[in-house]
Amino acid sequence: MMFPRYAAYGAIHALLAVALGAFAAHGLEDKLSADYLAVFETGVRYQMYHAIGLFLLSLLAGKLNEPRRLLLAGRLMHAGIILFSGSLYVLSLTGFSKLGIITPIGGVAFIAAWALTAAAAWGSQKRNSA
Repeated sequence: MMFPRYAAYGAIHALLAVALGAFAAHGLEDKLSADYLAVFETGVRYQMYHAIGLFLLSLLAGKLNEPRRLLLAGRLMHAGIILFSGSLYVLSLTGFSKLGIITPIGGVAFIAAWALTAAAAWGSQKRNSA
């Protein structure tokens, strides 16, 4: 089973990360403080990491017999990008610090997604060696 939708999500998130990174480097450099620019760049970096993660999930789905775990991992990565990176973008552009409540939820989604990915790989390995 393949998850081509996750490859598409990964590509879209990677495209947006590159575009937002270029926007930050060329359009925000003189408009944001160094601290807020670093916050924005953290959002871009984690968006790209997890865009690649979505690609990896798409590829792993064809190798591992763990569709439920991998589907949930992909949903959590997608949600994590929106919550974590999205909240950092809004925070850096607006200074609205109350979004600090949302950012860790996105981080927990990332952690859970990687834990599910590890569990899927481990579970598939145990099943194949039995």
